[in-house]
Amino acid sequence: MDASLKNLLVPDILVRFCEQIPYAFVVIWCMKNHGISAMEFGVLTAIEMVTSMLVYIPVAYLADKGHKKPYVAITFFNFALFPLILLFSTSFPMMALAFVVRGLKEFGEPTRKALIMDLAPDNMKAGMFGLYYLSRDVVVSLAAFGGAWLWNMSPQVNFMTAFAFGLAAVAYFVVFGRDARTSVAS
Repeated sequence: MDASLKNLLVPDILVRFCEQIPYAFVVIWCMKNHGISAMEFGVLTAIEMVTSMLVYIPVAYLADKGHKKPYVAITFFNFALFPLILLFSTSFPMMALAFVVRGLKEFGEPTRKALIMDLAPDNMKAGMFGLYYLSRDVVVSLAAFGGAWLWNMSPQVNFMTAFAFGLAAVAYFVVFGRDARTSVAS
């Protein structure tokens, strides 16, 4: 894996920490801490899914017309925003907004996957894709343990730590991320 692909993998790992640290606790936060019913949480999840579906095709179409990096950076930023907005959401309408943002984490996911393929050597695309995801998921599996530990400290620490990982991902990708390979390795 060359530097250009590693410079996508590192922020992807950071942003997945942002996602996974609060992941198991989102429903608890909404239902236990703010009185959201099971049905209302189902509506919030539907809001997230509908948002995701609405952005997949248009954003992928636009990304294919130009540079991919801005769409991936926006995606990483949306990952970062969710725990912050959720932390300060105390009503159903605010939580609905948070779940729209959560749905927008899919904003550039097809584009990010295409960028992985663009940055992978031509003769190793499938193998590099597998290595990328194996590397990412092995490291990110640690976030579940960290998330539980942080939640035991306080939900606020959990959400703010997740937000910090998300911001770190955005900053890293904006500075070091590449749009596509300038020369194809053989």
